[in-house]
Amino acid sequence: MSGTCIACQEGPSAPRVVVAGLASCFGCQLQITNGEAHLMDVLGQIDVRYWQLASSDPMPDEFDVAVIEGAVTTEESERTVRMLRERAATLIAIGACATTAGIPGMAAERFMERPGQVYDRVPDACGAMIAPRPVSAVVDVDFEVRSCPIDTLDFVDVLQRALYGSNKQFATKTMCGDCKRNETSCFYGAQTLCLGLVTTAGCGAKCVNLGRPCNGCRGLSPDANLASAREAVARYGVPVEEFDRALQMFNQVNPALAASE
Repeated sequence: MSGTCIACQEGPSAPRVVVAGLASCFGCQLQITNGEAHLMDVLGQIDVRYWQLASSDPMPDEFDVAVIEGAVTTEESERTVRMLRERAATLIAIGACATTAGIPGMAAERFMERPGQVYDRVPDACGAMIAPRPVSAVVDVDFEVRSCPIDTLDFVDVLQRALYGSNKQFATKTMCGDCKRNETSCFYGAQTLCLGLVTTAGCGAKCVNLGRPCNGCRGLSPDANLASAREAVARYGVPVEEFDRALQMFNQVNPALAASE
């Protein structure tokens, strides 16, 4: 992750930002607009040169920060990602689709086996389809905003880091620690599957606080012990097959998951 201060590099001029969407529902871009209390403060610090969701204007040739939502699923989108990386001093991937391949990633295995049966009607301009992958599988990513959809304040925090630099570390621990601090009951006590024991922390366990098990949208934690997790799942009477199947939703292309099977 980068700690470079874009705002400092550019002097008095506001950093030029572009926001692009790939294979996704565009929900994470909508989440940015939901931060009404902070949106104008944030936009006042940057020069938005292109926002695919908000305007049909063409993307400029020069910019400082590129924000990408969505998974890479076509040759055209792969070229777009490489172009954005080449031109931007800082690249930010937002949302599960961009950071883990998300829901599009669920088609990766089937695509490799039967590419013609996954996407049968694709515009010629998109080029050939490729197996879905996160942005980081194509180019280096400086910052990530995880979750499906993203948390608006999380995006604001990461954008501030990108603009002004920061030595603050990103969370790598699993979600279970957040649940303990929130003093919420564990779903496994009721023999209910929850992916919090292997999912990257950082959202404050919002779903669990609302009474819903974690579905793993932040992706596998680097600290996750999948072998131990499977043992724990079985010990609580939850089928391990159900656990493994649930992991496919947001971790289909994660090498750590494939290595643990």
